[in-house]
Amino acid sequence: MTNTRILIMGAAGRDFHNFNVAFRDNPDVQVVAFTATQIPNIEERCYPPELAGSRYPDGIPIYAEPELDRLIRDLAVDQVIFAYSDVSHEYVMHRASQVLAAGADFRLMGPQSTMLTARVPVVSIGAVRTGAGKSQTTRRVADILKRIGRRVVAVRHPMPYGDLVEQACQRYTTYADLDANHCTIEEREEYEPHLDRGTIIYAGVDYARILEQAEKEADVILWDGGNNDFPFYKPDLHIVVADPHRPGHEVTYHPGETNLRMADVVIINKIDTADLDHITRVRNSAQQVNPDAIIIEAASPIFLQDPLAVRGKDVLVVEDGPTLTHGEMAYGAGIVAARRFGAAHIIDPRPYAVGSIVATFQKYPKTGPLLPAMGYSPQQIAELSETINNTPCDLVLVATPIDLARVATIHRPAQRVRYELQEIGYPTLDDVLKEKFG
Repeated sequence: MTNTRILIMGAAGRDFHNFNVAFRDNPDVQVVAFTATQIPNIEERCYPPELAGSRYPDGIPIYAEPELDRLIRDLAVDQVIFAYSDVSHEYVMHRASQVLAAGADFRLMGPQSTMLTARVPVVSIGAVRTGAGKSQTTRRVADILKRIGRRVVAVRHPMPYGDLVEQACQRYTTYADLDANHCTIEEREEYEPHLDRGTIIYAGVDYARILEQAEKEADVILWDGGNNDFPFYKPDLHIVVADPHRPGHEVTYHPGETNLRMADVVIINKIDTADLDHITRVRNSAQQVNPDAIIIEAASPIFLQDPLAVRGKDVLVVEDGPTLTHGEMAYGAGIVAARRFGAAHIIDPRPYAVGSIVATFQKYPKTGPLLPAMGYSPQQIAELSETINNTPCDLVLVATPIDLARVATIHRPAQRVRYELQEIGYPTLDDVLKEKFG
């Protein structure tokens, strides 16, 4: 078909990537709009002409997803591309039914039409759900690759929530780069641990440009995935993390099941805190849908500078935001630490929340008595700080991967909860990576 009118449903990540690689220079289609969800304050903007290309001199408008029916009608949309992640199969099909009922085609784009090919080897880290443990896995893989003499550059799945033109191709080597680019808390959570290890990291919007730059500095590119999306770059080794705290999700969430079926290596993480029957269910799922994958079991042990300071205290727990919100986890490493080290009580922050933090709890009512580290804007970071300081507690346990005190104002005593990946038994990631690259 020619002149197909397309709308892309997204969340400021894969939607932009799919456009860039498949539609930007395609004269047979016209992308008339994006819709946005999951991430605050990204609708009512424009995908800018500087990134959209010469065929879109005015850029492409971004609307809130609830306007989908009206947009299909008013913009005469022929085809809707679903391009975001970490949603149930049922959710995807509800959106498909909505699109079909409105008269348009519904489409999912796969690896063949969206993956870019690198000139150097690519190791990719993905997951079946957000919050499964990609970050500590990526750190572990980077450490091993460096130890066997490879120059590693990490490329992070996009989180472009600011000025899209400025964020087209970003390179980070120091904390000053984070400040200069006005990074959100979510971005810092992913970038800071790489910087702490001396790993160069790229991110942004235009992943062809990013790849061109990263290839110049790397023997191996490490794709650091987001949510449960599959990679933007074609991997030579695809490592996928599964979470036995959410057994069954590995085959019921999009595109996590795609990752599971594509995996060369499946890591069943958190076996130190999961029920044995849940671990078995996840292992059986992996073996059923991908019998050729190597399965590694691992723990994510937690570390505190002063564990004794937790005992007998009233504790506020701050956890990674996306894990609690669209990741649907009711707890994370902070809750585990509070219970393991003898906190007297875990204080519920919801009565003390302000502003957008109240709205977050309302949007995600299954969030338990803990605080998601939301910080997509300076105002939201200020509201997060106020919520922390409003909450009557003896100690704040911060279980995000960053030093939250660098961006939020915390007046109460606080400790960071750290966690790393630790393989249990054999094979290990050392074994796999040395066989591939050693």
